[in-house]
Amino acid sequence: MIRIACVGIAVMDRIYSVGDLPTEGGKYVANNYREVGGGPAATAAVAAARLGAQVDFIGRVGDDDIGISLLHELESFGVSTRYTQRFTQARSSQSAIVVDAQGERIIVNYPSPDLMTDASWLDAIDFSQWDVVLADVRWHEGTKKALTLARQAGVTTILDGDITPQDIAELVTLSDHAVFSAPGLRRMTGEQSLALALEKSKMLTNGQVYVTDGSEGCFWLENQNLMHQPGFTVNVVDTTGAGDVFHGAYAFSLGRGEAGREGIRFASAVAALKCTRPGGRAGIPDRDQTCSFLSLYG
Repeated sequence: MIRIACVGIAVMDRIYSVGDLPTEGGKYVANNYREVGGGPAATAAVAAARLGAQVDFIGRVGDDDIGISLLHELESFGVSTRYTQRFTQARSSQSAIVVDAQGERIIVNYPSPDLMTDASWLDAIDFSQWDVVLADVRWHEGTKKALTLARQAGVTTILDGDITPQDIAELVTLSDHAVFSAPGLRRMTGEQSLALALEKSKMLTNGQVYVTDGSEGCFWLENQNLMHQPGFTVNVVDTTGAGDVFHGAYAFSLGRGEAGREGIRFASAVAALKCTRPGGRAGIPDRDQTCSFLSLYG
């Protein structure tokens, strides 16, 4: 059994479906509304569990109804929340998401200021119990602590390098695999060219660097050469959480010893299939569904 820990944030996603994304101020009417759990690390945890891994989510929630709901949903997907910290009299984080008919979206995230950023309590956790530790950049202190403890324990580390106001360079240094979103990589490096940005990011780590770019697929450096896995063509309904799912699936691939092209192809397929259903988690396939999909491509 592959054992994975996902460290970071869990949020409640409030998803509004519209025909077209708003381009100016005004009143708009949604044609559908859903509330589902979200957050990079939490959704990655669900993806890894769906694929068959034994997964722990390590994060913070409030003791409000939202926090209770987030934990119950994770547990319903088979994700353990035994290491999640619940803060008393605290609000949990949430996001408002507007999704158009083509599956593109606008996300407005509210990271709750009630959740303490201190990560010293992670010292009490034995990180050697996992094969892979994945962490997002939305809880900087927690990710820094978790990646440090994992590396000390000889555990493979993977960073979800998404966009965030903080400088994530030190987190990249701690990762064996830094998988960026295109906006996250451009923000950190100041380079618009993804190829140049990858080269610049590689200077920060002895590990591997990658960048996902939506339907364009994934690019990465291999022996200083730029490699590319094209995105799979699917009927896109909602891209919410696609990047998070990719990270969880790639963590699963790393746990199986499949890095590089084979692992990226698998993770790309999982993320593509997720986009065929609304919400960040409803469409996440299991391993058999993913392998069946890939068999269509030879």
